This record gives sequence, structure tokens and C-alpha cells, in this order.
Amino acid sequence: MSPISESPFSPEQIAAERLKPEEYQEIVQRLGRHPNKAELGMFGVMWSEHCCYKNSRPLLKQFPTEGDRILVGPGENAGVVDLGEGLQLAFKIESHNHPSAVEPFQGAATGVGGILRDIFTMGARPIALLNSLRFGNLDDAKTQRLFKGVVSGISHYGNCIGVPTVGGEVYFDPAYSGNPLVNVMALGLMETQEIVKSGASGIGNPVLYVGSTTGRDGMGGASFASAELTDKSMDDRPAVQVGDPFLEKSLIEACLEAFKTGAVVAAQDMGAAGITCSTSEMAAKGGVGIEFDLDKVPVRESGMIPYEYLLSESQERMLFVAQKGREQELIDIFHRWGLHAVVAGTVIEEPIVRILFKGEIAAEITATALADNTPIYHRELLTEPPEYAKKAWEWTADSLPQSTVAGIEINGNFQTWTQILLTLLDTPTIASKRWVYRQYDHQVQNNTVVLPGGADAAVVRLRPLEPCHSSLANGLEVHPLAKGDLLRENAVSLASESKQEEEVIPLFTKAQGRETPKVSPPLSKEEAPQGAIPGVAATVDCNSRYVYLDPYEGAKAVVAEAARNLSCVGAEPLAVTDNLNFGSPEKPIGYWQLASACRGIADACRELGTPVTGGNVSLYNETVDAEGNPQPIYPTPVIGMVGLIPDLKKICGQAWLKKGDLIYVLGIGESSQNSELPSESSKIETSPTLGGSEYLAAIHGIVAGKPPRIDFELERKVQSVCRDGIRQGWVCSAHDCAEGGIAIALAESCISAKMGAEIHLSFNSANVRRWDEILFGEMGNCIVVSVAPKNQEIWEAYLQEHLTKMWQKLGLVCCAESPLRVVSADNQVLIEVGMSEMGDRFYNAIERRIGSV
Repeated sequence: MSPISESPFSPEQIAAERLKPEEYQEIVQRLGRHPNKAELGMFGVMWSEHCCYKNSRPLLKQFPTEGDRILVGPGENAGVVDLGEGLQLAFKIESHNHPSAVEPFQGAATGVGGILRDIFTMGARPIALLNSLRFGNLDDAKTQRLFKGVVSGISHYGNCIGVPTVGGEVYFDPAYSGNPLVNVMALGLMETQEIVKSGASGIGNPVLYVGSTTGRDGMGGASFASAELTDKSMDDRPAVQVGDPFLEKSLIEACLEAFKTGAVVAAQDMGAAGITCSTSEMAAKGGVGIEFDLDKVPVRESGMIPYEYLLSESQERMLFVAQKGREQELIDIFHRWGLHAVVAGTVIEEPIVRILFKGEIAAEITATALADNTPIYHRELLTEPPEYAKKAWEWTADSLPQSTVAGIEINGNFQTWTQILLTLLDTPTIASKRWVYRQYDHQVQNNTVVLPGGADAAVVRLRPLEPCHSSLANGLEVHPLAKGDLLRENAVSLASESKQEEEVIPLFTKAQGRETPKVSPPLSKEEAPQGAIPGVAATVDCNSRYVYLDPYEGAKAVVAEAARNLSCVGAEPLAVTDNLNFGSPEKPIGYWQLASACRGIADACRELGTPVTGGNVSLYNETVDAEGNPQPIYPTPVIGMVGLIPDLKKICGQAWLKKGDLIYVLGIGESSQNSELPSESSKIETSPTLGGSEYLAAIHGIVAGKPPRIDFELERKVQSVCRDGIRQGWVCSAHDCAEGGIAIALAESCISAKMGAEIHLSFNSANVRRWDEILFGEMGNCIVVSVAPKNQEIWEAYLQEHLTKMWQKLGLVCCAESPLRVVSADNQVLIEVGMSEMGDRFYNAIERRIGSV
């Protein structure tokens, strides 16, 4: 007889724990017996995709994970990079997709809380949050409910805990109608001398449970996150956690204070799978065991059984291994902050997790069987692209209606290029996300240098609240909050999108520095001149339509765009954290998408020198309708990337700065828009394409074609030129060409500055077949910049030396009363539109669809 037939559990009970029959057989073989209810639940959550990556782990191994600045890579709570001068940055991204689909407010709020715990568990103080969100069509009532709930949840938790939400992205597409995506990235500045790791050690050392109480909320959340969403998923509301940001604020302070005592040997957040995950992972990483007594755990509900204790995902809880004899010192710290802290276990020599309850053994499992030695599935990869991709690749722009210099006729309705520009600006994916970020406190902590909507990436100054091992450029440190030296020369001025007046941000005053530890060499004088205060830039990016149409090339484009966004503010891209949101890997197309995208990410990260420090995998993002038909999301590998800014006085935003500044485009030669001038470095086509574009989807209702391909040699040159131009003080604004092409990039720079522009394209109207391809076609390798006239000669000489023919001068910035005017070489007007009309479409698109807050 099979183990299942002899099991005390029915096949339905085993399936309810998201375990396959063969996995149950493996459990029996490993234990040498049938598991009890608690053990079955422990295996169910720890063998879920969310915890053990059983479908994705073989693919993740191809990611580059090492680099000169990488201090902690994959495997810990967060990655850590060395910023030089003793400054170290922890960062990570994670998803809370399924909980947000069922209960959007708490699902999103606890997603914020969870990623923050990953950061401060390392010994870092959280300094910034970003988010990457995906929803269905915003005209749909259900989408509006989910959208409002998620944004409200993010703002509630982030605002209350006092960590600024400084940037992000929001996309709307029917592919996410039943399965929204909520990915949250957090950054933290290391505040402890040693990075806190999670591996338990020291036989006999006490194990402390600290933080909040344990209840029945979040039961089996990890397993819930590893299954498709169905019409019955609302019944899984208990799998959604409930957060308390005020309690977590106390937990941050208590943990950082505890770490500084040196009495904490290891620490682990109780996130997915709660006590089960924290005990088993800490034991497995340390090569030891943990004996844990559930009777010692503070509870908020009575009558709980071991299964409920072990699978609860109640929030704001941590597990510590303390030095023996110093546990009371730590307990006193947590009590002082109004938090629970009890000795609930012990590190033991036998490498098992032993759970006690009411004086008896409630569960006993080898730690590695739960945390490391889990099932791994090496799935067969399709030998050729699936039919949907082949069919999409057959599409060409020739199938669209003919276009003229005046516009294009679509379904019997003639539209000018100006009308199409306004329609795209009113598209929620392109439009301003002002309605979203105005609900976030993006300036708390007073370190946000660039406000949301002002640049292609967020910029945060690095200001330790306590003395760190940093000299910060010969003793210059950022001033404390109490000092208010708003000296003009010590400020960055950027035009914000809500007003034309300059926004003055204080940067630094003199303070005493400390010796730099010997980790990485300090920044050179050229990188960080006297008086420079470094900052960090961060971005989250993913054009999932590109990845859907071509997972390999699309994923490469995602990584390239993230790096390009950092370069547009003057930051050197350093490292990546990824959030892989995909459908079911058990289906051939789903696995092909996942495997191809992972290969693309790996190749792009090597090309750009940005190692992967960790991340999150979220699979089974599919909605099963009443008829049982699964509808997967677009494959969405979100890339979170961080970059180093040597001097915060040398950054820029996307808005024009002054009338008369010259406008250039980098990465496009004078003939490349007609496909006559390929990159000198390769035969990769670098001209704009309508394949996979926002124009094609929003205006024509078509999702097809091949997305843009990245020429990495040209990409590196373009980004380097942009960064150098910013640091030399030549480049006044920079904005990459993304969704909507060069026309949208120009319009966004105009709108942000409330200043017009006169643009002269370099070709005659008689020689152009498709004006939509030129205006709204999309490509990589492309950045629009503005330069002061006094620097024109030196700037163009620099461009000619480093980009040869792959750049153009487009025009000049005009005054506030002037329109955006785009003309051809023979002076034919393509686009002419005023600032107020563009601003109304751009700023009010979301409000028009859902109403004001």
C-alpha cells in the first residue's frame, strides 16, 4: 500500500496544505513515519514555492551575485552593498500579491511591514520605500476598489512608521484584472558595526521571541501565496495578515538598540510561515538545531493548537539567538519599548527543529528538510517559442493604416499627432501618478532630495542618525535635524512637477567624521570632491508587455531601463534586487516565460555590472474563473536597482531648467530613425519600434510585434555620457525615452517644468513612411537631455568623441507661455500643444476615472 493510503490524512487534507501526493510520500520517507497535523502544516508552508523556490531555484543560480561592492548576497534577509566611506546599504524587494487581491488594504500594508523587517533585521535603519504596482483596467469598478485599497494600505503603514515612500511605478492592463501585483522595495542604512546574520550558533544559547503577540491571522499565508486565485479565494481572508505600524516602529528601535549591545548572535524576521520558517531557517543556516516551546509564546487568542502557532503569520514578530547569560539585557530593552520578549527556546546540537507544547513534543523535523533540502523541480523547457509569441512576432507596422505628417485615420476617425499625444498622456499607465504619491509621506526623515514625479529615479541623501564609520569627505557630514542651515550653496534645486518655483533641499553642514573601515576604497577625489555629500538613487522597473512578447529580450530591456533611470539622475548603477512575478511554472508556456526571463536578467546584469543581491519569487499569479480556466498575468520580472551618487550637488531631474537651454537626444543618430544607421558596435537594430509599444496598445488596441532590443555597448556609452555630463555640470535635465517614445519624453519634461520646447526633427516629411514610429516608437539606449548654451561647444565635442554619430540636437527650451512644438526638417508641424492642455490630461487622468480622494 502507498503512504497516502495508509495516511491518517485524506488526499483532500493533504491537498489543502498545497502538497502533491509524491511530496507527501517524500515526507513519510524522510520522517520514517507519517507526520502529525502540525508537521504536515510545517512541510506545507516550507515546501511552498513562496518559501523554497522549488520551481525557480535552478534558474536563479545563473544570476551573477558577486561584485566589488557586494557585502551580502542572496540567502540572507536582504542584500547589502558597500557605498564607500564606511556607509553600507541594505535593500530588497518582495511581493504581497495574493493577500492584496483578497484584502487590498491589509495585504498591501503588511507587505510594507514585512519588507521593512527584512531591512532592519540586518542591522540597518530603513530610509526609503518604493513600490511597483499592477492593476487591471482602471475603468473597471473592481480595479478601482483594489487600486484605492492598495494605495491606502501602503500609505497607512509607511506614513505611520515614518519611512518615506520616495518612488515607484504603477501600470494598468487587463492582464492584471483578477490578480494585481504589489511589490515593495525598501532601503536601509547600516547602523550596526557588524551586519546581523540569520544563522543560529552557540549550543545552549537562548532563543528569544520578541515583538507582538501571536494570533490566528495570516494562517498558511505562504501556501496561499503559492496557489492560483479562484472565485473562492475570498474564503482565504484568514491567510491575510493584519499589521500594526506603530508597534513595528517600536520594534525597529528596540531591535537596533539590541543589536548594538553585541548580545545578539543571530536574528530572523517571522514573515512567511512564521515560527516554522524562522526556527528552521536559523537552524539550517547555522548547522544546528532549535528546541522551541510554544507555551512560552505570547498569544492574543485562546485555545490555539500547535498547527495554528506554527503557521500563524501574525505581524511584527522576530526571533533572536542571544549570547547565553545576556538574554535579560535584551528582554529589558524590548520591555522598555513596550514589546514582548521571552526566552522560548534553545540552540541544540542535534540539527532538528523540535517543537514543544504542553510538556510534549508537538513536532520534530530535521531543519534542512524544511529549509534547504526541499523538493526541486527541473522542468522541461520548450525547444521553440510558443505559438502566441510566434504569431505576435509576425506583426509589422505595415498592417497599420497609413500615416501622414498630419496624422492617421483609425477606424474611420482621423486623429492628428497632437490628439494622439494627448490621448497617450491621458492613459493611466503614462499619466502622472500624483493621485498615488500625494497620499504618501515622501519627505519624512528629511532626506528625500528629489520628490516623486521629478526624475527618473528616487534620490535620498545618506545621513546616519548616529556616528558611523564614515569620514564623509574629510569630515563633512549631513547636519542633524535640529540644525537648519539652509545655505543656498549647500542645496540642490529641482523644479518639481507641482510648481515652477525651485525646491530648495538642505544637504549638509560640517560635522566630525570617523575613521573609514577597510572594506572598499573610499571614493576618489574625482568621484567625491571636497565637500561632497554622497546619496543613493533607487528605482523599480518593468515593462511587462515587452516580457510577454519576448521574455528574454524583454527582461534584458527591463534591467537596462532600471540602470538608465539611475544614470538619468547621475547615479552609478551598483546592484539589483528582483521580484519575479509569473504564472504557473507547471505549464509549459509559463515555465518558458520564467526561464527565458531569468536568462535575460542574468545576461543583462553581467553586461551592466549590476550583481543580484537577492529578491523574491511570486509564481502562480493566475486567476481561475468559475469555469476553471486559468488566466495568467503578463510575466512581470520587476527589477529594483540602487546606484551611488558621489555628490548630491551634481544631480538632475527630468524638467527643463531654463529658457534657451539646448535639447539633445542621446542614442539616436540622425538617420537611425529611418533604420539607416545601425549602432557601430553591433548589428542590433536600435531605431524606434512600435512592437509592444504603449501607442500600439492604447491607440490601436494591439499587443503584438517584437519589443525593442538592447545594444549593450551603446547602452553603456549612452548612460556613461549622461552621468559624466551631469557630474561635469553640463547636463541640466535628463529623461529616458520609455513608454510613448520620444514625443512623450519631451512632453513630460515640458509638463514637469511648465515650459515649452521647439523641436526640429532631422528629416524631411517627404521621406518618412511612418511618423507614428518616429514620434511614439519605443527603444532602449535613448535619453533626452538639456544643456545650457554656454556649454554647447564643450558638450558637443564630448558627444562626438564618446558617441560619434549616435546623438542629435533636437531644439531648445522655450518660456512658460510657449507650446511644445515639433516640426519636420521642411518645417511641417507635427505636434503643437500648450502646457495647460497637456498638464490637464497628464495630471488628472487617474482622478477623472476614480474621482478625488
